[in-house]
Amino acid sequence: MKLLKSFISISIITLQTLTLSAGNYKPYGLLTDLIEHTDRTWQNGYLSNVPVWDIENAIEPLQYVQIASYKPTFSWIVPGKAENTKQTTYRIMVFDSFPDDSSDKGIIWDSGTIESKQSTSVTYKGNALQPDKTYFWKVRLTTNTGGESDWSDIKAFRTASKLSGYASGFYPQIKTLQHPVSIKKLSQETTMIDFGKDAFAQLLLTLSSECDNDSIIIHLGEQIKGNRVDCKPEGTIRYQQYPLLLNKGTHTYRIKIRADKLNTRKVAIHMPDYIGEVLPYRYCEIDKYSKPLSKTDIARESVHYPFDDSASYFQCSNDTLNQIWDLCKYSIKATSFTGIYIDGDRERIPYEADALINQLCHYGVDREYSMARRSHEYLLQFPTWPTEWILQSVLIAWYDYMYTGDSRSLKSNYNILKARTLLQLREKNGLISTTTNLQTPEFLSSINRNNEKIRDIVDWPHTGILGLNKHEGGEADGFVFTDYNTVTNAFHYKTLKLMAKIAKALNFNSEAVYFNKEANTFLTRFNDTFLNKKYGYYVDGNTTDHSSLHSNMFPVAFGMVPDNKINKVVDFIHSRKMACSVYGSQFLMDALYEASDAEYALTMLTKTDDRSWYNMIRIGSTISLEAWDNKYKPNQDWNHAWGAVPANIIPRKLMGVEPLLPGFDKVRIKPQIAFLKCAKAKIPTIKGSINLYIENKTSEYLMQITIPANMESEVYLPRLAKKYEIEINGNRQKTTEMKNAPFISLGDIPSGTYTIRMIYQ
Repeated sequence: MKLLKSFISISIITLQTLTLSAGNYKPYGLLTDLIEHTDRTWQNGYLSNVPVWDIENAIEPLQYVQIASYKPTFSWIVPGKAENTKQTTYRIMVFDSFPDDSSDKGIIWDSGTIESKQSTSVTYKGNALQPDKTYFWKVRLTTNTGGESDWSDIKAFRTASKLSGYASGFYPQIKTLQHPVSIKKLSQETTMIDFGKDAFAQLLLTLSSECDNDSIIIHLGEQIKGNRVDCKPEGTIRYQQYPLLLNKGTHTYRIKIRADKLNTRKVAIHMPDYIGEVLPYRYCEIDKYSKPLSKTDIARESVHYPFDDSASYFQCSNDTLNQIWDLCKYSIKATSFTGIYIDGDRERIPYEADALINQLCHYGVDREYSMARRSHEYLLQFPTWPTEWILQSVLIAWYDYMYTGDSRSLKSNYNILKARTLLQLREKNGLISTTTNLQTPEFLSSINRNNEKIRDIVDWPHTGILGLNKHEGGEADGFVFTDYNTVTNAFHYKTLKLMAKIAKALNFNSEAVYFNKEANTFLTRFNDTFLNKKYGYYVDGNTTDHSSLHSNMFPVAFGMVPDNKINKVVDFIHSRKMACSVYGSQFLMDALYEASDAEYALTMLTKTDDRSWYNMIRIGSTISLEAWDNKYKPNQDWNHAWGAVPANIIPRKLMGVEPLLPGFDKVRIKPQIAFLKCAKAKIPTIKGSINLYIENKTSEYLMQITIPANMESEVYLPRLAKKYEIEINGNRQKTTEMKNAPFISLGDIPSGTYTIRMIYQ
């Protein structure tokens, strides 16, 4: 109880501190084409002291963000802690030389004072920007509670050598210098070094020798066996050995990492020259070196995309879940080393399914959007083979728009997104199939597959491949493949619904009507075909009576199940437990929270058997795995971000924070913390951080929230008692109980900080 009281006290102080730390009354968090640090430069991965406007005076090559649109967009965070703070006007000024406050010298665009609430993705409307040139911008605004603000700090950015109307920008990869957390002498000539966590990295050693040609051996690996680096790990768990000849005296040596033939193929994402090759490792063992080593003698250069560790936070009363959150959050940072979402170190190939999970997790842990967009647009040009992966591009596109409010990517890629609904594979029965000779060259060209056919996957791996025998069952829960598969067609429905929303967002109103009509008609056809009327849950296909977890969790996740059947379907899902891969768990967790099945969802998140996120920690990994365990995928690697699902499920579903309108103009806050006693989180958005603290007391349910300025919200509480009273900041509140769901709606709540109490009677 003392621990809980301490936790509550710290939580309230933390919430108040976060609320009070907005700074001066001026816009902040400025983004140019969704990127914040456009004014910085890096030299071979390390921050340089040269600002981007001085780059032409540098002798050495520097890396920097290159804005490739000649009409970029600007975003900012609106200041203000007062309740219901809204931006009422803004004014942007853009300059081609560093602005002088005493004059308008160098100004190339002045938006004038615009009456608008818009603070994300405001399009530059001056003359087209020129290539290879540095520009500067600032913004000032007024709010309904604070009046006119000061001008923001000036933000610089530099354009690319080639510009177009729209092109996504991205950061260079960067390095972080790390020293060991422990050094242990195993024998006179053997030293074990532990960096605490796995990372994609290089190595620097400062060593001494009394003569030339002393020979030592360096072992780098992700896993240990006993107290030594495991030299023969299973699967694709990494290990490499490097001999090193020492020169007389004390010298610093850089260990050149060897390239792997599989992950440096043409189809893989290659490391840039300014970074060099990397290896994922946590442990370094040095053999045949007897001199003492200090932590400063050993440096690991960890490579990753720029990442703000302070952008997000989660802690709750369940320590297992806290450890899982830490694992999954770090996994997103650690696996960002190529600058594009990839499938792990074995292949380093982008796949849509990995990108979707990476995207949502990245949004959950950092205010960063450029890597997700770059990965998505890469995959539109270079798609992979699974049918469901092709369909997932539409989901990725929609999430990008909802989290950023920037519709340019939707507009630029609208036609290919339409093709990715796979309407061209629809048969006379109204369902889609990849096996009925509809994969024509014209169809394949429309989705950029270059005459390589697609095929259904459901989940991965299947039985009978990669060393899996029939008794192991694969990860698709025995799914029976037919010409018309439930999972593939569920994804097709979801893409139709989203294309209707995309068309509406782009003012393609007739196409929005068309896609909505197609989706509604298709839903009826889907349920008539795949929903088993006798048992009340879904079968795998049109010619089988077999039902799997997958054929049921996807319809629930996508909101396809009739109200009178949802309980039967959810009961069936319970019966299958975690009969899916770490990839499939994304949709299982989405389905459980969609069905308001919070207690079972939390049980799945926190369980500790060998099909759990905790198992990844128990076996010694510090980055999420490609599979639950080696026995479920014998060639798995230990650095696969699609295994980091809780990094998005915790903020999106357990804490319940999701955008309702593009760019977080409106947010839904609908926590489902189930049997947790308390939980607190800081959740990044493009408009600023949402801070949330929840406590489950015996006599009341307490929620404290801070909603950023210029954002609106819909807030819900779980219905935990038949009789209750609800107060917001001490005032009684009228509420509405939701039909067919155990929630109470508090209605719309504007920006500000609120203490909400549901007192049981």
